[in-house]
Amino acid sequence: MQVKKYSGELVQFDVKRLKDSLSKSGAAPDVVDDVWDTMKPMVYDGISTRDLYKLAFRLLKREADSFAARYSLKRALQDLGPAGYYFEQWVAKLFGYANYQTLTGQLLVGNSVSHEIDVVAQKGDELLLVECKFRNTAEAKITVTTPMYFLSRVKDFEGRKFSFFGKPTEFSEGWLVTNAYLTTDSIHFAQYYGLHLLSWDYPADSSIKRRVDNAGLYPITCLTTITKHEKDTLLAQGCILVKDIVDDAAQLDILKCAPRKRRRILQEAIELVNHQHQSQ
Repeated sequence: MQVKKYSGELVQFDVKRLKDSLSKSGAAPDVVDDVWDTMKPMVYDGISTRDLYKLAFRLLKREADSFAARYSLKRALQDLGPAGYYFEQWVAKLFGYANYQTLTGQLLVGNSVSHEIDVVAQKGDELLLVECKFRNTAEAKITVTTPMYFLSRVKDFEGRKFSFFGKPTEFSEGWLVTNAYLTTDSIHFAQYYGLHLLSWDYPADSSIKRRVDNAGLYPITCLTTITKHEKDTLLAQGCILVKDIVDDAAQLDILKCAPRKRRRILQEAIELVNHQHQSQ
């Protein structure tokens, strides 16, 4: 049996891959088997990956909101758009979790021209120049032209020091971060010129999806118990992570939701964030 990808390409359906993705939602093996048994009669030759996702999402949500939320991480990152501003804020949180001090949206003067820098991150003598590439389509890929362009920006700052956090420091590393995939050429180019890449599935042992699952750094857009308008409202007030409302439930006050819904939102948030402790 074949499934149709977002691009229209037909590929062989892989049950094991589907079950693996269901397991990563936090669902126990028996729940995964039950979901697949329910899905099986509804899966047909040529079904789209979008319809497969919707079906699995709906069935996982019946079991637990947090299962569906974790399963929807890739879609949730796409919902940090449309322009990518909130994605940059979220990337800053990723580096902040690794004990970096961060700033976003900095306009800096290089050797030849000025540049708007998405994220600056510093820890000790490390000063990172971070370029964020946001994509809102499921199978988008970053081609080699993007790291080529980014390399020129990194080189334009060579020899220049900046005092973001009180200590004059040159940029020590360039990081290109994306919620999309990377082409093989883009990876080879970055490796050759010493650029660091972080994408949805690269590097394999420390990709975005690995970092999020391990640290519980889920974007607020993961939550399935709030509407898109409510997500936008929380983002606008600076609530980027699900962890933000776990640490400070008062962030939900702006939604003015009923007590029962508020409890359900918090329950989903707590289960989502605390899952990594249960799996370690």
